[in-house]
Amino acid sequence: MSKASGGMSSMTTMGVFLKEGTCSEALCHVLNRAFDHPLLEEEHASVPFAGGLMQHGYQCGMLWGAALAAGAEAYRRLGPGPLAQTTAIIAARRLVGSFRAQNHDVNCMEITETNSSSSTMQLITYFLIKGGTIGCLRMAARFAPLAFREINAALSEEPIEPPPVPLSCAAMLAARMGVSEMHAVMAAGLAGGIGLSGGACGALGTAIWIIGMKSLREGAGKVTFKAPGALEVIDRFLRCTDYELECSKIVGREFESVGDHASHVCNGGCAKIIEVLAAT
Repeated sequence: MSKASGGMSSMTTMGVFLKEGTCSEALCHVLNRAFDHPLLEEEHASVPFAGGLMQHGYQCGMLWGAALAAGAEAYRRLGPGPLAQTTAIIAARRLVGSFRAQNHDVNCMEITETNSSSSTMQLITYFLIKGGTIGCLRMAARFAPLAFREINAALSEEPIEPPPVPLSCAAMLAARMGVSEMHAVMAAGLAGGIGLSGGACGALGTAIWIIGMKSLREGAGKVTFKAPGALEVIDRFLRCTDYELECSKIVGREFESVGDHASHVCNGGCAKIIEVLAAT
């Protein structure tokens, strides 16, 4: 197996997907092991990203899981702080671009034609009659080695001068919620709707992920889509954003660069949202 693929075979990725049950955990799992640093708790807590963030149909869970793995590797190579966070965002942006090029869409709803509001018949039609389960397994197998290469490429580029801190709404929220510096860097790439792509809010995703990790530490056997803490934080978030989930619609635009997003955060952008989420 070539180093360019991180030692990942299609069968390995599909096997992990089948065992763990969600695309988000599968990608985070196989990428962490490709970089030789498993993070079981963090991987398990990524389950709610599957189905496009709590099955709402936004960005595919593979992107959320891969972005977390990119942040973990950025922290290991660069340590805590602005440079690692900047690199994590750049890596996440590359992941979104590559996923879109490979699969044409990034949102689960467009790919699977299902979300949390789909009827049982719609789910049966896609996953059983149309072979959607096999399709998602194959998609994960194709994307995993590509994601590994993109993360490595982002981490191998000449470092750029980081903008002023705070530069990631997601990392800022993670710090406010009291998690480690590693977790803050892991979350950084979720900013701006994952790598500044304008999709479902990365700060919200960060809060749900951290809630999942805390529940596991407190003895929960697993993290589910209907975890009360996650449902409560989504409800508070929606009331704060006039029932909007997408970053680009909340802010009114997509961010052009890491510096653009940093300026937004430094000038108090999304401060109310971060306050609401940090109160979790």
